[in-house]
Amino acid sequence: MTLSLTDYIGAFSQSENLAAVAGIGRGIEREALRILPEGKLSEHGHYHQLGSALTHGQITTDYSETLLEFITPVSHSPEQAIAQLQDIQKYTFDNIDGELLWPMSMPCFVNDAEKIPLAQYGSSNIGKMKTVYRQGLKNRYGSMMQVISGIHFNFSFSQDFWQVQHKLHQTAKIESAAGTPLPLDDFISDRYFSILRNYKRFCWLIPYLYGSSPAICGSFLQGKEHNLPFKKTAFGTLYLEYATSLRMSDLGYTSAEQSTLKICYNNLADYVAGVQQAIKLKSKDFAGIGVKVNGQYQQLNDNVLQIENELYAPIRPKRVAKSGEKPSVALGERGVEYIEVRALDVNPLSDTGISLEQVYFLDIFLTFCAFVDNKEFDCSAQKIHESNMNDVVLRGRDPELLLSDTNKQGDVVLKSVTSWGNEIFEQLKLVAELLDKAYQTSNYSAAIVREQAKINDANLTPSAQILTAIQEQSLSQYALDKASKYRQQAKERDYQFYSQEFFDASVPASHQAQADIEAADVLNFDDFLADYFA
Repeated sequence: MTLSLTDYIGAFSQSENLAAVAGIGRGIEREALRILPEGKLSEHGHYHQLGSALTHGQITTDYSETLLEFITPVSHSPEQAIAQLQDIQKYTFDNIDGELLWPMSMPCFVNDAEKIPLAQYGSSNIGKMKTVYRQGLKNRYGSMMQVISGIHFNFSFSQDFWQVQHKLHQTAKIESAAGTPLPLDDFISDRYFSILRNYKRFCWLIPYLYGSSPAICGSFLQGKEHNLPFKKTAFGTLYLEYATSLRMSDLGYTSAEQSTLKICYNNLADYVAGVQQAIKLKSKDFAGIGVKVNGQYQQLNDNVLQIENELYAPIRPKRVAKSGEKPSVALGERGVEYIEVRALDVNPLSDTGISLEQVYFLDIFLTFCAFVDNKEFDCSAQKIHESNMNDVVLRGRDPELLLSDTNKQGDVVLKSVTSWGNEIFEQLKLVAELLDKAYQTSNYSAAIVREQAKINDANLTPSAQILTAIQEQSLSQYALDKASKYRQQAKERDYQFYSQEFFDASVPASHQAQADIEAADVLNFDDFLADYFA
């Protein structure tokens, strides 16, 4: 026996269970390039007054020294999550000497990719490891990978939510694949993996609705081979007519080496085993780079994955790891704690790169994925979902595009974006009504109306709006106008969640924390790495 979407909604609509629905936790990680007012990449290192990139809780760097990353803590309100992000950006603007934040995923004009500085984290072993990892990424995939930006959306349900669902399964006598009921902790991980599988099936919706990188600056292609049929605007901007998210295409975060990995999402044990095997799997191509060459590390190792973070996926199961603990070990020992959605472009139509309205929709979409049961799938079925994703990022607004789905009999059926999208939205409406009831709002149903309009009119999508705009001005000018506007808005806005005093205190505390880590090291770097990978 299985439970249907309406079964779950009926159960959670009961007054005693509504609070469990309203316990969603959200965290946002927003990446943003620091640029000069004229649109060039900043050459300034990470600003001391932003704190230590190694230890500051809200402001760090990602791959490049100029690629900032803003991190919000877990919030139980969509409005609060956005307010936290706005506060972090306000403090940042006040401390980067008039620089701007590039409001798009694909980078600004970069004259020489080899001059893109790698992020630096100090002299501690863990700090050096983070920089060497990035050196490896540069050597493997090229420097331009270090300046692509994205949004990571971290999402979790409350313990109460899982207890209600666990009880539903027990009442319905639904057993695990092994034929026995699962204890709560194992049940939670199992259900998160069901969400991951559903997400992979339906995640083509995300770049269609929110893809915001249909065009690139020509400088991005320096040293890159491709066979994409780019067109060029009168201002020299390269674009694909129906593209939604070039960031998610082969030009962006992809790895040919990883395409051979067989990491499926059927259960926690197999996933962890697949990731750990990939970390140990040797790569002929990466072996040619060398590991330590003339006394300098060029990568952490010559495996397909240097560390688990190198696994490029549109979504990941996550568990907060202890100091020095590998993510897969944390997952394997304590189960899934939350999921990380990684298929989101930076939204140039929003000052924070992700709008409040997007958060409402993601709440609906991920709750829908928790309520739709699905069967485990093999890697060939997973390839179908990945193919849909690839088609949508390159030509999602093409009216002739057909996507592949499977029916109840397991047969592949072809569907247009419009027909399949409307089919999904009819179910999403039911989830939105539940969330409206739980949160005592109408924001979720409003989000459905707004997003379903894009399904029926591709011109309403961000990618279409951006392509229209860059026919009238260059991509650089379009982005700079928004960057200047968002800086001004941030500086005029009052703090909403944090305070000036909070940030002023956090900066010296983070520098001291970095100094303490550096002073505590007892191993040389070679031995530290050997211990880490042992």
